[in-house]
Amino acid sequence: MNKTWIIGSRGSDLALWQARFLEEKLRALGATCTIRIIKTQGDAIQDLPFDKLEGKGFFTKEIEEALLAGEIDIAVHSHKDLETSDVPGLVIAGVSYREDPSELLLVRKESVDHSMSLALKKGAVLGTSSARRKNQTMLFRDDLHIKDLRGNVPTRVQKLRDGDYDAILLARAGVDRLKLDLADLHVEVLDVRKFIPPPAQGVLAFQVRENDAEARELIGQLNNPEIARIIGLEREVLRLLQGGCQLPLGVICRKEEDRYAVWASLASQHCHTPRRYFTQLTDSELTGARILEGLVKPVPAKVLITRELAPDSVFVKLLESAGVEITCRSYISFAEVGFRDVPSTSWIFFSSKNAVRFFLGKAGNPHGAKIGAIGAATAAAIRKAGFDVAFTGEGNDTMKIGKGFAERVGHGTVLFPVSDISLRNVQQCFPEEQVKDLVTYRTLARNTTPLPDADALVFTSPSNVKAYLKQHQVHPDQKVIAMGKTTAGVLEDAGVSGVILPWGPEEVALADAVLS
Repeated sequence: MNKTWIIGSRGSDLALWQARFLEEKLRALGATCTIRIIKTQGDAIQDLPFDKLEGKGFFTKEIEEALLAGEIDIAVHSHKDLETSDVPGLVIAGVSYREDPSELLLVRKESVDHSMSLALKKGAVLGTSSARRKNQTMLFRDDLHIKDLRGNVPTRVQKLRDGDYDAILLARAGVDRLKLDLADLHVEVLDVRKFIPPPAQGVLAFQVRENDAEARELIGQLNNPEIARIIGLEREVLRLLQGGCQLPLGVICRKEEDRYAVWASLASQHCHTPRRYFTQLTDSELTGARILEGLVKPVPAKVLITRELAPDSVFVKLLESAGVEITCRSYISFAEVGFRDVPSTSWIFFSSKNAVRFFLGKAGNPHGAKIGAIGAATAAAIRKAGFDVAFTGEGNDTMKIGKGFAERVGHGTVLFPVSDISLRNVQQCFPEEQVKDLVTYRTLARNTTPLPDADALVFTSPSNVKAYLKQHQVHPDQKVIAMGKTTAGVLEDAGVSGVILPWGPEEVALADAVLS
């Protein structure tokens, strides 16, 4: 090839990384390239939040105009910045691999509070200009003060370091690609299932003129068809909603074996509680219309959850905003069991917040053992008690968590503060000589007042299932959700069929199971 291909790019550090990435890939194909920097409206106007800028395509319009005018041959964009419909005369000829699409919360170390959600102190100032980020942040932490933040990635990080904010939100893809040194900051990687990113985050789009057959053939060699399929679904949802980058919409699609798992979050305004939806689809079912239907489908009118929840909990906020009447009622209570001697072990493992309460609250960690937790909620309770957590399980399969924990422990011994009726699932993953059980509390069934009719039942523990079934029946028309596999197994052993297992044990996952 004798032609020199001109790549159009914005001038920020991240945009130039993207252009150089494309340049390197094209040179590997034998092409000669050069990069031309083009300033966009989004680059020129830095003192206004996005919702105050006129028009659309803040970071793409001028580059696309240069491409149409023949001043450049290929444009490279962050795919999430593009309009959902092709500009007449231009096409996306290829998309890149997908960098990690999750969000990063960067926190000044003096503003960290591990006892709080997002590990951020109460009333902190959070920087972001994204309506979606504002919306989802307020779901988890409505006490935060959100302040607009503009500028390229290094500029935003510097504003954090300068003390203008306690924390800021950024796309992990940009931070990873720039290899920024964040050693002086606390970094929280936000789970995409909870804090849902925008369509196509982490993917690059390579745009050419529609009638440039040579460019289309060249770029086509770089295209990633599976990624194109996945982000095509995400962007189709955005297109059907006729939304731009300031619509409080998050959509993430992931291939999981032979199905696609999709999480979506949508609000009419950033200050409103979003409606969420989770589903698993086959390839033939993967359409944006299917996701939109899920976001507006009817939900159960009345829900019982076997746990006491605060009025501002994520579960309550999500369901009440969707018009669901919630009854929070535990069918069990707990009583302390006195203990004296705490054996010395390498690790202490907590399988519930109650174990934390009845052990750490009384004995602390007398031998300085490492501490493990069954999941994020238990880990948060441990940190709130003032202790570090060296292992946190993920998911709702306790046996899988146990196996992962056993691999981490190796040959050390583990103390398990437990209830008198503990099922000992995690302990079964260890040789008996490594396990030391210590009963620290008793679980008691309790009678409750008459139960209002419920369209959906959410069971949060095996003990609650057993206590509930002693007083009530599960009816065939009731939607039944189990917090984890062990709880689901107790229900199935009792003859309850069609039990729904959420994608995780967290409140937001339980809410997704009710709403989906």
